[in-house]
Amino acid sequence: MKNLTQDQWSKEVEEDKNAVILDVRTEEEFIEGYIPTATNIDIYKGQGFLDEIEKLDKSKNYYVYCRSGARSAQACALMKQQGFENAANLMGGITDWEGEIQK
Repeated sequence: MKNLTQDQWSKEVEEDKNAVILDVRTEEEFIEGYIPTATNIDIYKGQGFLDEIEKLDKSKNYYVYCRSGARSAQACALMKQQGFENAANLMGGITDWEGEIQK
C-alpha cells in the first residue's frame, strides 16, 4: 500500500489509464460530496465490503479515500489481503482535498 499526498495522488490518477477511484465512506457521507468518478463501497459494511471488493478487477490500480485517511488505509490493507497489487491511500482524505468535489 502506498500513502500518497494529495499532489501525488492527483498526479497518479491523472496519468494512470488503469485508475479506479474508490470512496470507502458511508453512503450518507458520499452523497454530501465526492471526488469525481469515485465508486462508493462502505468499509463499515464489514463482510459486505469484502464481498463488494472481491467483485472488482484486481488488474486495476485503486486510489482509495475516506474522510481523513484512516478508513482508506484500512481498506487498502484489506484489499492487499484479498490479492490486490495496487491500492493507494489518500493521506488526509477528502477533508484535506482541494480538488473538484461532485454532489
